Amino acid sequence: MADETVKYTGDNIKTLEWNEHIRKRAGMYIGRLGNGDNPGDGIYVLLKEVIDNSIDEFTMGYGKSINISIEGKVVTVRDFGRGIPLDKVVDVVSKLNTGGKFDDAAFKKSVGLNGVGTKAVNALSSSFYVESFRDGESSFASFSRGELQESGRREAKEKNGTLVRFTPDEEMFGDFAYNMEYVESLVKNYAYLKKGLTLNVNGTSFNSKNGLLDLVNDSMSEQPLYPPIHLEGEDIEIVLTHGNSYGENIVSFVNGQNTRDGGTHLAAFREAVAKTVKEFFKKDYAPEDIRQGIVGAVSIQIQEPHFESQTKIKLGSTYMWEKTIKEEDGSLRTDRGPTIRTFINDFIKTNLDNYLHIHKDVATAMQEKIVASEQERKEISGIQKKTKERSRRTSVYNKKLRDCRIHYNDKLPASRQELAEQSSIFITEGDSASGTITKARNAETQAVFSLRGKPINCYKESRKKVAENEELNLLIAALGVEEDMADLRYNNIIVATDADDDGMHIRMLVVTFLLKYYPELVRRGHVHILQTPLFRVRNKKETRYCYSSEEKEAAIKALKNSVEITRFKGLGEISSDEFEKFIGEDMRLDLVQLSDEESISELMEFYMGANTIDRQNFIRQNLRSEEELEDVNI
Repeated sequence: MADETVKYTGDNIKTLEWNEHIRKRAGMYIGRLGNGDNPGDGIYVLLKEVIDNSIDEFTMGYGKSINISIEGKVVTVRDFGRGIPLDKVVDVVSKLNTGGKFDDAAFKKSVGLNGVGTKAVNALSSSFYVESFRDGESSFASFSRGELQESGRREAKEKNGTLVRFTPDEEMFGDFAYNMEYVESLVKNYAYLKKGLTLNVNGTSFNSKNGLLDLVNDSMSEQPLYPPIHLEGEDIEIVLTHGNSYGENIVSFVNGQNTRDGGTHLAAFREAVAKTVKEFFKKDYAPEDIRQGIVGAVSIQIQEPHFESQTKIKLGSTYMWEKTIKEEDGSLRTDRGPTIRTFINDFIKTNLDNYLHIHKDVATAMQEKIVASEQERKEISGIQKKTKERSRRTSVYNKKLRDCRIHYNDKLPASRQELAEQSSIFITEGDSASGTITKARNAETQAVFSLRGKPINCYKESRKKVAENEELNLLIAALGVEEDMADLRYNNIIVATDADDDGMHIRMLVVTFLLKYYPELVRRGHVHILQTPLFRVRNKKETRYCYSSEEKEAAIKALKNSVEITRFKGLGEISSDEFEKFIGEDMRLDLVQLSDEESISELMEFYMGANTIDRQNFIRQNLRSEEELEDVNI
């Protein structure tokens, strides 16, 4: 029944200025805010949006270097491209749907095509300065939160190009800080993809002579089973090899953009490699056996790419290019190039097949790996059959999983990937903790999986033993990744355990299982650790929850009078009403991640393998007493 007390009049219709809309709906433009602790946080998206414009200049043949400086919260990017046309500097950074990339002649295969990038940076920065240099003259403009402060033109002896300096707004991002490891990882990818380009970050230079081959060689943490295969063609470059690890480690790019969540090009690459290998060996190998342990990269260049969000981490385009043409009679028709699937399949079918025929030793090593993967899979298939069938029957309704409603809502999009973007699963242990989270969660988008005690140490056990473990099979069934990573049901996998010895051990065991058998979940940024408050500080008027000793001391000082201090040692000690605050919009998550140089096998051997002297010394050096734990951020 309609609420007649609510009036719908012209006063309800609001028109926002361009910068107000971006600030009010920041997620539409940069995906998330964040304080810089996560590589997906908005401050890195702002940096990337500015660098993308400079990369596009290089792609079009202008400027061989880009200088990037980050000093505290201030970011400066200077390229040596053509420079923004001097009479359009203000418009390009402050008027939506204004930009050179709508003109195919000026930017044929750029990353950003909707004229939003630098406008979002401008609107979300407390200060934003842009200056374009062209043939001895410059045009400049300064803004604050998207509001023009000053603009003008002057003589300049600088080389042609564009300078952008901005400071992300603390009103939006809080007390943020740039993590230079994340910045350097971003810049390295640009260098790998743009041979001949040098990027300087705070005085350190990054460039690449061999493109994606350098990327794969630099990032491999284990000895490949055969030298990486490197194939290049017009608008496409691929690299692939195999290692002994489980899962797949394939990075993908479109027009220089790292598509972390893949898309049509990655799906085509995976399909084409499996198909070509089967045909080459004339064996009906299962695709999962062919791709088990694969390490690789794929990069394509297309015109006017369509991404599934402004953050550009998943490609949605179907065709290599599309163009709408107006006929003489006024009607419109659309010309299209080959599908991305056909383009990639044809390239790999021809070039990978030729490579394997020429390099017999590589073909032999590849086949040995595939056969070994096939034998292992068949060996454990009988063991898994019963637990797998039980898992399938109970994966959604089993007592261990309290699923979220999003998976039962028929009105939502059918695509599992779209659903996964909106959902999370908490992995916890014990009835008390799981009960608290279940009561406090948003049942629409948040699921809870309850472990029974400590899972087995997968690093120490055989694959056969792991396959017999019903609990882990139920967990994988709940996640939906039994057959393929593309079926992942939750975007965020959140390990939520107590901040005590047992809780930390359970956390390590769960992460070990995921790292060993499903490393893609970690590499793609899906696995997190839930931070919960260590202390509650309150008086009769106010309550504050503190995640560290520093926050606790600040709260005691602020509240002053007769404070009561509670130290939380288990999730079950926190009431469900209180817990709602910790898993809502302000939920604090630590991303589980690996640097390019870190080896999964070496990490697991150190932390979960034999009790060596090195590990004993590490424990002694980092050991804390219960009293000390009261005063540190665990």
